[in-house]
Amino acid sequence: MLDIKGKVVAITGASSGIGEATARLLAHHGALVILGARRTERLEALTSEIRLKGGSADYQQLDVTKRDQMEAFIKYAEKTFGRVDVILNNAGVMPLSKLEALKVEEWDRMIDVNIRGVLHGIAAGLPIMKKQGFGQFINIASIGAYSVTPTAAVYCATKYAVRAISEGVRMEVGGDIRVTLVSPGVTESELADSISDEEARQGMKEYRRISISPDAIARSILYAMEQPADVDVNEIIVRPTARPN
Repeated sequence: MLDIKGKVVAITGASSGIGEATARLLAHHGALVILGARRTERLEALTSEIRLKGGSADYQQLDVTKRDQMEAFIKYAEKTFGRVDVILNNAGVMPLSKLEALKVEEWDRMIDVNIRGVLHGIAAGLPIMKKQGFGQFINIASIGAYSVTPTAAVYCATKYAVRAISEGVRMEVGGDIRVTLVSPGVTESELADSISDEEARQGMKEYRRISISPDAIARSILYAMEQPADVDVNEIIVRPTARPN
């Protein structure tokens, strides 16, 4: 395992859940983290906490659905530290419902955040990584990228897309740019808070009785980053032990 001290890591969706846990863990190990999310008050608090513990952190307001904001976010990281080692495309939403409920606006939101957000991160980071000759994209998918469940058709479709996009980047770019797909199983997060459909909300509440901490996913991300430059951890699936499928 290699020391990640000094690596510049840009994290989207950093105000809670997996993004927040990963920011804390990577900063603890000496990474220079740049945090992006819409809720700047949470980013400010997290940045202050990391700095008080001796870590390096900065933040920028970020809506991943806005390409110009993503461009500015990644360029800020490059300008501040002179390079970008890792982009963690983590931002996501999960307003589940049956298709017959016709919550089209929520479908659109999932497509915008879960797919376009990842593409915007790749579009912003790829030219920089190609220029500097190294880099790593870590894209957060889900076990929903491998199978579809009722009420989650659109959500799963977006995560299948993230999986496909990740594989496509790996095949097309290759060389010194690594691409890792991390697919969490049931993980404690605020994702379920976006579910407006009452039936789906109750179903998810029951489903999430068995879950793992976002720290578990953060450790998986750290593992992928720690590998030597010639080792690309392609995919990691992390599930609760008590929920094998």
